Amino acid sequence: MTVSDVARKMGTLSTHSVSCDCDGLRLNPHTTAACAFYKRNMRIPKIASAFLFVGCVVAYLTYVKWHIDGMRPALSRPPHYHSRTGSDGYHRLTSPDLTRKRFQYGIMIDAGSTGTRVHIFKFALEENAAPKLSHETFKAIKPGLSAYADDPDKCREGIQELLDVAKGSVPESIWNNTPLVLKATAGLRLLPGEKATHLLDKVREVFRESPFLSRGDSVSIMDGTDEGISAWITVNFLIGSLHGKDKPTVGMLDLGGGSTQITFSPRDEKTIQTSPIDYITSFQMFNSTHTLYSHSYLGLGLMSARLAILGGTEGQPLEGSQELVSPCLAPDFTDQWEHAEVVYTVKGQKAGEPIYESCYKKVEKVLYRKVKKAEEAKDMDFYAFSYYYDRAVDIGAIDEKTGGVINVGDYIEAAQRVCNSMVDSPGKHPFLCLDLTYISALLQEMGFPREKVFKLARKIDDVETSWALGATFHYIESLSRP
Repeated sequence: MTVSDVARKMGTLSTHSVSCDCDGLRLNPHTTAACAFYKRNMRIPKIASAFLFVGCVVAYLTYVKWHIDGMRPALSRPPHYHSRTGSDGYHRLTSPDLTRKRFQYGIMIDAGSTGTRVHIFKFALEENAAPKLSHETFKAIKPGLSAYADDPDKCREGIQELLDVAKGSVPESIWNNTPLVLKATAGLRLLPGEKATHLLDKVREVFRESPFLSRGDSVSIMDGTDEGISAWITVNFLIGSLHGKDKPTVGMLDLGGGSTQITFSPRDEKTIQTSPIDYITSFQMFNSTHTLYSHSYLGLGLMSARLAILGGTEGQPLEGSQELVSPCLAPDFTDQWEHAEVVYTVKGQKAGEPIYESCYKKVEKVLYRKVKKAEEAKDMDFYAFSYYYDRAVDIGAIDEKTGGVINVGDYIEAAQRVCNSMVDSPGKHPFLCLDLTYISALLQEMGFPREKVFKLARKIDDVETSWALGATFHYIESLSRP
């Protein structure tokens, strides 16, 4: 409303009187009082009438300006975390808490099948931009959490050791605002439900006694697909693909002890339409929507697959001698091998054909119809981690510290060479023939040709290339949800 509109509403000034009609105007109390004064005093001196008119106009325009100013921050302010206490009773972080400190810490404990690892991340926060990783502290201990399945109390000492590392890395003044999370992977997914529950309950007890921020969902078994997605986020964040749309994303292959994951962002709509519905997922991060093909194959991690190839069954120890005989081992080889708290006697056997061919047939039986080919994946760039990396180091294909590149054919040729050389001696790594044969067959079952090249990295920019960083991002974002 303009000044002339206000004048029209309020009436016309004359030498004898002033009319102040405030009907229809939404005025604040001060303006209303001024108009009421006009109504009570219809005949006043001309100069006084002018002052009162100006006063009404100024009061009204002041109200309008105040109202607009009150709205402007709501229109320009970026989305933010809401301060609230959840039904679980734990305090949730608010964005003013975060931006005031300029840094946010997150503690993620990775309870894997072969070890437990703590990652303490320090993020630099920037308004309207993706956070930047400022520093990571890392420590690993053995054995994995699942090793204490029959005596859960024994896991407390290791968890406390990792929390002491966190205390030394996070400033004490913000301990109570630093999220603490433990996610268990295939090691606990393979345990009977009751044993896994007892272990996680013990971890929750330790968390409740700690000074860090924990909630009802701070301790859990991680879904295999979420593990793959989180690892994909980690890699693409570290190479800069999530900070803008100029750089394409890369795929991720992870070969753990109990499970293996493949995750990539499809570029062909056909991949999305023809894949099983539970292989495709979408999520938002850093103001962008990402659609991923992601699947976790439980039981096809290297250690679980090794047991199956040797003739054992996961979770069902053999009765009696617990002896496993396999053509994937040197003919005269005998040794003890422990897996999932069971000690097996493993022996080689003389085969009627070369060791590699005999071993490959065993591997094919284990993988038969268990892996789905992702046709588009063969044309995309992929990073590969964990046992893909370790076995490439064992055959001298990459440097242990800096990583490198390898193709499927390199694994195949190394498997043939190592297996057939075991006729005379098991060599330094008695399981290397089996492991390499399995890796080469698994990659081919996934649809990768011999010439397909993978980048192998244990770290990118000195940060571990595990799922932990991506999962920490997800968890910190969840603190904002109602």
